[in-house]
Amino acid sequence: MKLLTHNMLTSNIIKGVTKGFPLVINPSRVEVQEVDFNPDFITRVLPKLDFTALKQAATQVGHADKLPEALPETADFGEDLQKTLHHVLLQVEVLEGELVCPETGRKFPISNGIPNMLLNEDEVS
Repeated sequence: MKLLTHNMLTSNIIKGVTKGFPLVINPSRVEVQEVDFNPDFITRVLPKLDFTALKQAATQVGHADKLPEALPETADFGEDLQKTLHHVLLQVEVLEGELVCPETGRKFPISNGIPNMLLNEDEVS
């Protein structure tokens, strides 16, 4: 699971959950995989991201060391910051572990890089 994917996942689909984002990551295996750098993609995806959640996720998987505390207010991020964001969003991959709902503590396993967000019948709203 890439951190880009994580930034879009929520457990608000569980009955009664109102604060299901961001999910906590408890990684057991994380790898860095090479992905071609595409600055246009990074520029287009940034407005859709919750940077605070990204920073938290990167910290949880041990890859937040080069991320700034906050994004610059201007849209010109510079190539170094774009490459750092590219690395964190697209190259860092959680292969094994679990996602945890911040409200209920419900755990969702991650296996072979795929988070299993399926719910039990009694959990569906």
